[in-house]
Amino acid sequence: MFLHESVLLPMIIVIPKESTADERRVAIAPENVAAFTKLGYEVHVEAGAGVSAEMPDELYKEEGASIIEGKETIWPSGDLILKVNPPTFDEAKMIRQGATLICFVYPARNEKLIEVLAERKIILLAMDCVPRISRAQSMDALSSMANVAGYRAVVEASHEFGRFFTGQITAAGKVPPAKILVIGAGVAGLAAIGAARNMGAIVRAFDTRPAVKDEVKSLGGEFLMLDFEEDGAGSGGYAKTMSKEFIDAEMKLFAEQAKEVDVIITTAMIPGKESPVLITEEMVKSMKQGSVIVDLAAEGGGNCELTEKGKKITADGVTILGYTDLPSRLATQSSRLYGNNLVKLVKLLGDAKEFTINQEDEIIRGSLVLDKGELTWPPPKVEVSVQPQKTDTKENSDKHQPVEEKKSIFSPGLMLGVLSFVLIALGWKGENEFLDQLTVFVLSCFVGYMVVWNVTPSLHTPLMSVTNAISGIIVIGGMLFISGSNPWIAGVAIFVATINIAGGFLVTQRMLKMFRKE
Repeated sequence: MFLHESVLLPMIIVIPKESTADERRVAIAPENVAAFTKLGYEVHVEAGAGVSAEMPDELYKEEGASIIEGKETIWPSGDLILKVNPPTFDEAKMIRQGATLICFVYPARNEKLIEVLAERKIILLAMDCVPRISRAQSMDALSSMANVAGYRAVVEASHEFGRFFTGQITAAGKVPPAKILVIGAGVAGLAAIGAARNMGAIVRAFDTRPAVKDEVKSLGGEFLMLDFEEDGAGSGGYAKTMSKEFIDAEMKLFAEQAKEVDVIITTAMIPGKESPVLITEEMVKSMKQGSVIVDLAAEGGGNCELTEKGKKITADGVTILGYTDLPSRLATQSSRLYGNNLVKLVKLLGDAKEFTINQEDEIIRGSLVLDKGELTWPPPKVEVSVQPQKTDTKENSDKHQPVEEKKSIFSPGLMLGVLSFVLIALGWKGENEFLDQLTVFVLSCFVGYMVVWNVTPSLHTPLMSVTNAISGIIVIGGMLFISGSNPWIAGVAIFVATINIAGGFLVTQRMLKMFRKE
């Protein structure tokens, strides 16, 4: 195991004010300060760092942080620097030698900045490089920000759209619901689907990965399928580049949908490559006047052919939004989520006394760009172990052979014939009272079955259905016999069975509350 044996252990965490234009986020929220102090760190926050995110300096002070004035003071003082965006060249030159920097880096397009940081022997960890594995979900800042961006995309679309998303029937007239197409059902796409459905819109979604169909449907969206057998699931939870035949089929689908829908939200991005063009100029021209396109892939060039990065444009009566700062437009929420991601990552690195860079940990190794100035990016690919296919032994092959079922003498036809004969015999020789009871019993079984067992399984567990079916039989039978010679027995039976049925539905209701959105 490779561990750093550094003399200068990180003791002071500094939170500089973001200098990127139009950036309103801050690296941590005031409530995150306590988590760092418990780990033995001192937290220094630059004055005014959280003001744009509605987190004034006083809130940080109340949580135990120190407020530092001036960039020239705070940048050189930090052992561990936490930021949202990459530092500027001037800021990078102010970082003291051997310090640790954690932020969004995007190493593929910031080579010169990395060179400057390498000269200062910086330990650099990129939040955008945290591997998308189950153990790293709480540190996955890309997913956190994508979730915010997907929600905000719907808000921006509703602002530009000329009418309600939800359908309404009023005295002044009828308003049809808006139709929204979401391309890409990743984190951002699913957030957009959920937000749009909550606003009452009709939502359709498309993704190259058929595995996300159930997630789309669970949010109330309609999943569009192609009559094409090809899976777009790539490594790391991302989509892969599809074949030309598949692309032609999906482009035809998008062209058809563009004529029908009112809003298109695109989220398709492929790591390390330009965003694929999915909405052509011709498709834009075919859209209805007043339609809106929100291109969440604008940072990589855009999924719409006409998208301009960071801008709002209008083409052929269609509004196209190429904003790249959607998480920043919900700065308070984004800062809290990002701060939580940072807390989890720093905990993985260790407290102030045992801060280590363990390169055997796949999360740390995946996000490590510089190790004391030494370039470690890109990280080695994580080899996924594939279990070797078991060779079929004679024993195993025999198990998979179709087994001929032994024919039973009690076939359904024979049993039905025997039952019919018995019923005819009972009707021929049986007493009236007995036949009445038998009739009641059979009818009770039938009614109880139809009433209770026809309840959908999602509302009633199979076990509860069986129990209530039996209780239903008892109740119906008791109701028919309550006028007989022993009415009190029938009354007791009805009472007990009713308690059982009511209890069953009460338990089911409590189970359903666990899955209900508050």
